[in-house]
Amino acid sequence: MAKIVLGLGSSHAPQLRLPPDEWYKRVNADRQNPELWYQGKTYTFPDLVEERGAETFKKELNDEVWQRKFDACQRAIQRLGETLDRAQPDVCVILGDDQHESFHDDNMPAMSIYWGETVDDAPEEITEAQLRMGVAGGPYDNAPRERVSHPTDAAFGRYLIETMCENGFEVAHSNKLPPGRHQGAIGHAFHYVYRRLMNNEAIKHVPIMLNTYYPPNQPTVKRCYQFGQELAKAIEAWDGAERVALIASGGLSHFVIEEDLDEHIIAGLKNKDEKKLTDLPNIRFNSGTSEIRNWIVLAGAVADDGLEMELVDYQPCYRSEAGTGCAMGFAEWK
Repeated sequence: MAKIVLGLGSSHAPQLRLPPDEWYKRVNADRQNPELWYQGKTYTFPDLVEERGAETFKKELNDEVWQRKFDACQRAIQRLGETLDRAQPDVCVILGDDQHESFHDDNMPAMSIYWGETVDDAPEEITEAQLRMGVAGGPYDNAPRERVSHPTDAAFGRYLIETMCENGFEVAHSNKLPPGRHQGAIGHAFHYVYRRLMNNEAIKHVPIMLNTYYPPNQPTVKRCYQFGQELAKAIEAWDGAERVALIASGGLSHFVIEEDLDEHIIAGLKNKDEKKLTDLPNIRFNSGTSEIRNWIVLAGAVADDGLEMELVDYQPCYRSEAGTGCAMGFAEWK
Protein backbone atom coordinates (compact mmCIF):
# COMPACT_ATOMS: atom_id res chain seq x y z
CA MET A 1 0.00 0.00 0.00
CA ALA A 2 1.17 3.52 -0.79
CA LYS A 3 1.82 5.99 2.01
CA ILE A 4 2.03 9.78 2.19
CA VAL A 5 5.42 10.44 3.79
CA LEU A 6 5.87 14.17 3.21
CA GLY A 7 3.98 17.36 2.50
CA LEU A 8 5.45 20.63 1.26
CA GLY A 9 3.81 24.00 0.70
CA SER A 10 5.55 26.84 -1.10
CA SER A 11 4.72 30.21 -2.59
CA HIS A 12 5.81 30.64 -6.20
CA ALA A 13 5.30 34.38 -6.79
CA PRO A 14 7.38 36.48 -9.21
CA GLN A 15 9.09 38.33 -6.34
CA LEU A 16 10.91 35.08 -5.57
CA ARG A 17 12.69 35.15 -8.93
CA LEU A 18 13.28 38.91 -9.07
CA PRO A 19 16.01 40.49 -6.92
CA PRO A 20 14.59 43.14 -4.57
CA ASP A 21 15.85 46.03 -6.66
CA GLU A 22 13.49 44.80 -9.41
CA TRP A 23 10.36 44.43 -7.28
CA TYR A 24 9.23 47.79 -8.63
CA LYS A 25 8.39 45.98 -11.87
CA ARG A 26 5.53 44.20 -10.13
CA VAL A 27 4.26 47.57 -8.85
CA ASN A 28 3.99 48.64 -12.48
CA ALA A 29 1.51 45.80 -12.92
CA ASP A 30 -0.31 46.64 -9.67
CA ARG A 31 -0.92 50.22 -10.78
CA GLN A 32 -2.58 48.98 -13.98
CA ASN A 33 -4.68 46.30 -12.29
CA PRO A 34 -8.34 47.42 -12.09
CA GLU A 35 -9.29 44.52 -9.79
CA LEU A 36 -7.04 44.40 -6.76
CA TRP A 37 -8.87 42.07 -4.37
CA TYR A 38 -8.88 43.04 -0.68
CA GLN A 39 -11.20 41.56 1.95
CA GLY A 40 -13.63 40.30 -0.65
CA LYS A 41 -13.88 43.53 -2.66
CA THR A 42 -12.06 44.93 -5.68
CA TYR A 43 -10.15 48.21 -5.76
CA THR A 44 -8.08 50.25 -8.15
CA PHE A 45 -4.58 51.10 -6.95
CA PRO A 46 -5.42 54.69 -5.91
CA ASP A 47 -8.58 53.56 -4.13
CA LEU A 48 -6.61 50.92 -2.24
CA VAL A 49 -4.05 53.51 -1.10
CA GLU A 50 -6.90 55.61 0.22
CA GLU A 51 -8.57 52.62 1.90
CA ARG A 52 -5.45 51.37 3.68
CA GLY A 53 -3.64 54.66 4.31
CA ALA A 54 -0.67 56.00 2.39
CA GLU A 55 1.67 55.80 5.42
CA THR A 56 0.66 52.33 6.60
CA PHE A 57 3.37 50.41 4.76
CA LYS A 58 6.12 53.02 4.65
CA LYS A 59 8.45 51.04 6.94
CA GLU A 60 8.14 48.02 4.63
CA LEU A 61 9.24 49.84 1.49
CA ASN A 62 13.02 50.13 1.59
CA ASP A 63 15.97 48.22 0.20
CA GLU A 64 17.08 46.81 3.56
CA VAL A 65 13.71 45.27 4.38
CA TRP A 66 13.25 43.93 0.86
CA GLN A 67 16.69 42.30 0.82
CA ARG A 68 16.18 40.73 4.26
CA LYS A 69 12.83 39.24 3.29
CA PHE A 70 14.09 38.09 -0.10
CA ASP A 71 17.06 36.33 1.50
CA ALA A 72 14.79 34.62 4.03
CA CYS A 73 12.58 33.34 1.22
CA GLN A 74 15.56 31.96 -0.71
CA ARG A 75 16.73 30.09 2.41
CA ALA A 76 13.26 28.63 2.85
CA ILE A 77 13.14 27.44 -0.76
CA GLN A 78 16.54 25.81 -0.34
CA ARG A 79 15.39 24.07 2.83
CA LEU A 80 12.26 22.67 1.16
CA GLY A 81 14.38 21.34 -1.68
CA GLU A 82 16.76 19.69 0.77
CA THR A 83 13.87 18.17 2.70
CA LEU A 84 12.42 16.73 -0.50
CA ASP A 85 15.81 15.35 -1.49
CA ARG A 86 16.29 13.65 1.89
CA ALA A 87 12.80 12.15 1.86
CA GLN A 88 13.45 10.40 -1.47
CA PRO A 89 9.76 9.82 -2.33
CA ASP A 90 8.97 7.40 -5.11
CA VAL A 91 6.36 9.73 -6.58
CA CYS A 92 5.03 13.24 -5.95
CA VAL A 93 1.54 14.64 -6.37
CA ILE A 94 1.81 18.34 -7.21
CA LEU A 95 -1.19 20.55 -6.45
CA GLY A 96 -1.21 23.75 -8.48
CA ASP A 97 -3.39 26.19 -10.39
CA ASP A 98 -3.42 26.92 -14.08
CA GLN A 99 -3.60 30.60 -15.03
CA HIS A 100 -4.75 30.49 -18.66
CA GLU A 101 -1.59 28.55 -19.51
CA SER A 102 -2.99 25.15 -20.46
CA PHE A 103 -6.70 25.88 -20.05
CA HIS A 104 -8.71 28.85 -21.28
CA ASP A 105 -12.31 30.00 -21.00
CA ASP A 106 -13.42 27.78 -23.86
CA ASN A 107 -12.81 24.82 -21.54
CA MET A 108 -11.85 25.50 -17.91
CA PRO A 109 -12.06 22.40 -15.68
CA ALA A 110 -12.51 22.99 -11.95
CA MET A 111 -10.18 20.07 -11.18
CA SER A 112 -8.04 18.14 -13.65
CA ILE A 113 -5.55 15.30 -13.21
CA TYR A 114 -2.78 14.83 -15.74
CA TRP A 115 -1.84 11.30 -16.74
CA GLY A 116 0.44 11.65 -19.73
CA GLU A 117 3.65 9.65 -19.97
CA THR A 118 5.76 12.81 -19.57
CA VAL A 119 5.21 16.54 -19.19
CA ASP A 120 7.28 19.35 -20.66
CA ASP A 121 8.81 22.48 -19.18
CA ALA A 122 10.03 25.18 -21.53
CA PRO A 123 11.69 28.59 -21.20
CA GLU A 124 9.30 31.38 -22.07
CA GLU A 125 9.62 33.74 -24.98
CA ILE A 126 9.59 36.92 -22.94
CA THR A 127 8.31 40.18 -24.37
CA GLU A 128 9.53 43.64 -23.41
CA ALA A 129 6.15 44.32 -21.79
CA GLN A 130 6.50 41.22 -19.60
CA LEU A 131 9.97 42.29 -18.54
CA ARG A 132 8.70 45.73 -17.55
CA MET A 133 5.95 44.13 -15.45
CA GLY A 134 8.17 41.46 -13.92
CA VAL A 135 5.70 38.75 -14.90
CA ALA A 136 8.24 36.46 -16.55
CA GLY A 137 11.91 35.60 -16.38
CA GLY A 138 14.23 36.78 -13.65
CA PRO A 139 17.71 35.71 -12.56
CA TYR A 140 16.40 33.35 -9.88
CA ASP A 141 13.93 31.55 -12.14
CA ASN A 142 16.34 28.64 -12.83
CA ALA A 143 14.55 27.95 -16.10
CA PRO A 144 15.94 25.24 -18.38
CA ARG A 145 17.84 26.55 -21.37
CA GLU A 146 15.70 24.54 -23.74
CA ARG A 147 12.49 22.53 -23.68
CA VAL A 148 12.76 19.45 -21.45
CA SER A 149 10.48 16.48 -20.68
CA HIS A 150 9.97 15.38 -17.09
CA PRO A 151 8.79 11.95 -15.91
CA THR A 152 5.20 11.59 -14.76
CA ASP A 153 3.41 8.48 -13.49
CA ALA A 154 0.71 7.73 -16.05
CA ALA A 155 -0.60 4.58 -14.34
CA PHE A 156 -0.88 6.29 -10.95
CA GLY A 157 -2.48 9.33 -12.56
CA ARG A 158 -5.11 7.23 -14.33
CA TYR A 159 -5.78 5.33 -11.12
CA LEU A 160 -6.34 8.61 -9.25
CA ILE A 161 -8.75 9.82 -11.93
CA GLU A 162 -10.80 6.63 -11.82
CA THR A 163 -10.80 6.42 -8.04
CA MET A 164 -11.73 10.05 -7.46
CA CYS A 165 -14.62 9.65 -9.94
CA GLU A 166 -15.82 6.56 -8.09
CA ASN A 167 -15.71 8.51 -4.83
CA GLY A 168 -17.75 11.50 -5.93
CA PHE A 169 -15.27 13.82 -7.67
CA GLU A 170 -15.84 13.85 -11.42
CA VAL A 171 -12.42 15.25 -12.26
CA ALA A 172 -11.37 16.25 -15.74
CA HIS A 173 -8.37 14.52 -17.24
CA SER A 174 -5.63 15.29 -19.69
CA ASN A 175 -2.84 13.13 -21.08
CA LYS A 176 -1.61 15.81 -23.45
CA LEU A 177 -1.62 19.49 -22.61
CA PRO A 178 -3.16 21.86 -25.18
CA PRO A 179 -0.89 24.45 -26.82
CA GLY A 180 -1.72 27.27 -24.40
CA ARG A 181 0.98 29.86 -23.87
CA HIS A 182 3.87 27.40 -23.84
CA GLN A 183 3.14 25.21 -26.85
CA GLY A 184 1.97 22.36 -24.67
CA ALA A 185 4.41 22.86 -21.79
CA ILE A 186 3.02 23.00 -18.26
CA GLY A 187 2.33 26.24 -16.36
CA HIS A 188 4.30 28.08 -13.70
CA ALA A 189 2.73 26.53 -10.59
CA PHE A 190 4.31 23.26 -11.64
CA HIS A 191 7.52 24.36 -13.31
CA TYR A 192 8.34 26.37 -10.17
CA VAL A 193 8.50 23.03 -8.34
CA TYR A 194 10.67 21.44 -11.03
CA ARG A 195 13.02 24.40 -11.19
CA ARG A 196 13.33 25.56 -7.59
CA LEU A 197 12.52 22.55 -5.38
CA MET A 198 13.84 19.81 -7.69
CA ASN A 199 16.60 21.82 -9.44
CA ASN A 200 15.33 20.68 -12.84
CA GLU A 201 15.71 17.00 -11.91
CA ALA A 202 12.02 16.24 -11.57
CA ILE A 203 10.83 13.26 -9.57
CA LYS A 204 8.19 11.02 -11.11
CA HIS A 205 4.93 12.78 -10.36
CA VAL A 206 1.25 13.47 -11.06
CA PRO A 207 0.15 17.09 -11.64
CA ILE A 208 -3.29 18.03 -10.30
CA MET A 209 -4.57 21.32 -11.68
CA LEU A 210 -7.20 23.32 -9.81
CA ASN A 211 -9.06 26.29 -11.23
CA THR A 212 -8.45 28.53 -8.24
CA TYR A 213 -8.56 31.78 -10.25
CA TYR A 214 -11.45 31.98 -12.65
CA PRO A 215 -15.21 32.24 -11.97
CA PRO A 216 -17.72 30.76 -12.21
CA ASN A 217 -16.47 27.24 -11.43
CA GLN A 218 -13.82 27.74 -8.77
CA PRO A 219 -14.06 24.87 -6.25
CA THR A 220 -15.08 26.12 -2.82
CA VAL A 221 -12.54 25.94 -0.03
CA LYS A 222 -14.68 23.30 1.68
CA ARG A 223 -14.76 21.23 -1.51
CA CYS A 224 -10.96 21.54 -1.74
CA TYR A 225 -10.59 20.18 1.78
CA GLN A 226 -12.93 17.29 0.96
CA PHE A 227 -10.99 16.63 -2.24
CA GLY A 228 -7.82 16.33 -0.17
CA GLN A 229 -9.47 13.85 2.17
CA GLU A 230 -10.56 11.63 -0.71
CA LEU A 231 -7.20 12.03 -2.43
CA ALA A 232 -5.45 10.66 0.65
CA LYS A 233 -7.78 7.64 0.72
CA ALA A 234 -7.10 6.99 -2.96
CA ILE A 235 -3.34 7.26 -2.51
CA GLU A 236 -3.33 4.92 0.46
CA ALA A 237 -5.43 2.36 -1.43
CA TRP A 238 -3.02 2.29 -4.39
CA ASP A 239 -1.67 -1.21 -4.86
CA GLY A 240 1.99 -0.42 -4.52
CA ALA A 241 4.63 0.34 -1.94
CA GLU A 242 5.22 3.87 -3.14
CA ARG A 243 6.25 6.57 -0.72
CA VAL A 244 4.31 9.64 -1.82
CA ALA A 245 5.03 13.34 -1.31
CA LEU A 246 2.34 16.01 -1.72
CA ILE A 247 3.42 19.48 -2.83
CA ALA A 248 1.12 22.53 -2.77
CA SER A 249 2.34 25.35 -5.04
CA GLY A 250 1.19 28.96 -4.70
CA GLY A 251 -0.17 31.44 -2.16
CA LEU A 252 -0.35 32.93 0.30
CA SER A 253 -2.32 36.21 0.10
CA HIS A 254 -1.57 38.33 -2.97
CA PHE A 255 -1.60 40.57 -4.97
CA VAL A 256 -2.84 42.47 -1.94
CA ILE A 257 -1.36 41.11 1.28
CA GLU A 258 -3.87 40.27 4.02
CA GLU A 259 -1.87 39.14 7.03
CA ASP A 260 -4.98 38.44 9.11
CA LEU A 261 -6.22 35.97 6.50
CA ASP A 262 -2.81 34.30 6.30
CA GLU A 263 -2.60 33.98 10.10
CA HIS A 264 -6.06 32.42 10.13
CA ILE A 265 -5.10 29.84 7.51
CA ILE A 266 -1.69 29.07 9.03
CA ALA A 267 -3.31 28.42 12.40
CA GLY A 268 -5.78 26.05 10.74
CA LEU A 269 -2.95 24.22 8.99
CA LYS A 270 -0.88 23.85 12.15
CA ASN A 271 -3.80 22.61 14.23
CA LYS A 272 -5.45 20.47 11.54
CA ASP A 273 -8.56 22.54 12.14
CA GLU A 274 -11.02 21.91 9.31
CA LYS A 275 -13.46 24.55 10.55
CA LYS A 276 -10.84 27.29 10.59
CA LEU A 277 -9.59 26.30 7.14
CA THR A 278 -13.04 26.39 5.59
CA ASP A 279 -15.03 28.99 7.55
CA LEU A 280 -14.00 32.11 5.64
CA PRO A 281 -16.31 33.10 2.76
CA ASN A 282 -15.09 31.94 -0.64
CA ILE A 283 -15.06 35.53 -1.92
CA ARG A 284 -11.94 36.09 0.23
CA PHE A 285 -10.06 33.64 -2.03
CA ASN A 286 -9.72 35.46 -5.33
CA SER A 287 -6.80 36.58 -7.51
CA GLY A 288 -3.48 35.25 -6.19
CA THR A 289 -4.96 34.57 -2.76
CA SER A 290 -7.06 31.90 -4.46
CA GLU A 291 -3.97 29.67 -4.55
CA ILE A 292 -4.43 28.99 -0.84
CA ARG A 293 -6.92 26.39 -2.11
CA ASN A 294 -3.94 24.23 -3.10
CA TRP A 295 -2.72 24.26 0.51
CA ILE A 296 -6.21 23.41 1.73
CA VAL A 297 -6.27 20.31 -0.49
CA LEU A 298 -2.98 19.26 1.09
CA ALA A 299 -4.37 19.94 4.57
CA GLY A 300 -7.34 17.69 3.88
CA ALA A 301 -5.02 14.96 2.66
CA VAL A 302 -2.88 14.92 5.81
CA ALA A 303 -5.71 15.50 8.28
CA ASP A 304 -5.87 11.95 9.55
CA ASP A 305 -2.25 10.82 9.37
CA GLY A 306 0.74 11.38 11.60
CA LEU A 307 2.35 14.19 9.63
CA GLU A 308 2.65 17.48 11.50
CA MET A 309 3.05 20.89 9.92
CA GLU A 310 6.08 23.07 10.61
CA LEU A 311 6.01 26.61 9.29
CA VAL A 312 9.47 27.09 7.78
CA ASP A 313 8.90 30.79 7.20
CA TYR A 314 6.27 33.42 6.53
CA GLN A 315 7.34 36.69 4.93
CA PRO A 316 4.78 39.35 3.92
CA CYS A 317 6.71 40.94 1.05
CA TYR A 318 5.06 44.33 0.59
CA ARG A 319 6.10 46.25 -2.50
CA SER A 320 3.92 49.37 -2.61
CA GLU A 321 2.09 52.00 -0.57
CA ALA A 322 -1.18 50.23 -1.41
CA GLY A 323 -0.11 47.12 0.50
CA THR A 324 0.33 45.12 -2.66
CA GLY A 325 2.86 42.34 -2.76
CA CYS A 326 2.90 38.67 -1.91
CA ALA A 327 2.82 36.98 1.46
CA MET A 328 5.32 34.18 1.03
CA GLY A 329 4.69 30.95 2.92
CA PHE A 330 6.85 27.85 3.22
CA ALA A 331 5.90 24.77 5.22
CA GLU A 332 6.69 21.09 5.74
CA TRP A 333 4.52 18.23 6.91
CA LYS A 334 6.61 15.31 8.13
